[in-house]
Amino acid sequence: MLKGKLTVIGLAMGLALASGSAFADGDAKKGEKVFKKCKVCHSTKKGEQKIGPSLAGIMGKKAGQVKGFKKYKALKGASFKWDEDNMKDWVKNQKEFLKDKGIKKKTGMKVKIKKEKDRENLIAYLKKL
Repeated sequence: MLKGKLTVIGLAMGLALASGSAFADGDAKKGEKVFKKCKVCHSTKKGEQKIGPSLAGIMGKKAGQVKGFKKYKALKGASFKWDEDNMKDWVKNQKEFLKDKGIKKKTGMKVKIKKEKDRENLIAYLKKL
């Protein structure tokens, strides 16, 4: 009886560890290609600002806080961090994302990444910066 319970617990733990994040399967190399849509306005070099802030090291950071970038509109003073879920929702549809966060300001960003796999790949790439 105990052996059976331990087996079930072991299988459950194995499945939990194997499932991981939905974005664990993202391909950073493919994400770099997806980023071409973003690079008109965003740099991947730390400290290099364009129309939008540099995205170097953005994952895990508080939104609206890139040092040296002063043109924030909607995200100035935001209270969330750029994790996989927030970034996925942001690049999918900025207007809906802001609405869901209770932010009434508008953003100048217009690029939307429609395909789920492209979003996964883009996030894998951003995580490597």
